[in-house]
Amino acid sequence: MSKPVVAITRPKDRAKKACEIVENLGGSAILAPTLDLQPVNSESLKDLVSKKDELDWIVFTSPTTIVSLNKFYPDFIKSLNCKLAVIGNKTGKLAEKNGLAVDLMPEDFTAEGLIEEFKKREITGKTIGIPRTASARPVLPEELEKLGNTVILAEAYKSLFPMDEKAVQDLIQKIENKEIDAITFTSPLTVENFFKIADDKAKLAQLLNDNLLTVCIGPITAKVLDEYDISYIYPDTYTVPDMMELLFKTWRENNG
Repeated sequence: MSKPVVAITRPKDRAKKACEIVENLGGSAILAPTLDLQPVNSESLKDLVSKKDELDWIVFTSPTTIVSLNKFYPDFIKSLNCKLAVIGNKTGKLAEKNGLAVDLMPEDFTAEGLIEEFKKREITGKTIGIPRTASARPVLPEELEKLGNTVILAEAYKSLFPMDEKAVQDLIQKIENKEIDAITFTSPLTVENFFKIADDKAKLAQLLNDNLLTVCIGPITAKVLDEYDISYIYPDTYTVPDMMELLFKTWRENNG
């Protein structure tokens, strides 16, 4: 059986592990980030840091948040004296590596999953800090406020259009040449930016449906693929390793 060629569209600083998983599972990885992440010391982040002692909870939704806080405020995390909620194993492991104990991590690695956990525990009347990207969906702060909490939102990093647009254009050319077997998407923006770069969006969507196995990390990313009428699969657990395991299992079943 030939080695599947798998396109990885996640940010470059997060893609190393995904590429390693592809290689370890017997595939070949093509990296074409359709999203770049840049830590920023925003005014809102400064405000959150200044209110550290007012926090009852802090929520880390991605590893990049922790990286950004460590870059600009190296003493902030180690001096936190509040409860910690995280979304995702990777975020939780990095928080623990930084000396924090994780008090809450939902089984469903989405904002909705975290909201459900806060509802179950009847967490209300608390001050909750959420450092994240400004382009993140509003559902998490909105729903936590509906529960009667005070939310302090802070921009910890920016989600940028790909710096290396040529790499994405080269990937699209490879897709047209039928050189790619599968493509992975790990966030809504990875899909949106991918199609922004394409000259013919309908043609690209058709190529994905006809020639590629499209795998995304979970239902939130899947909603954007639905907008382009693209067929996809995603794992039961919304992690990159589970996504890749499903990709290779499905590809081998289809090409066995």
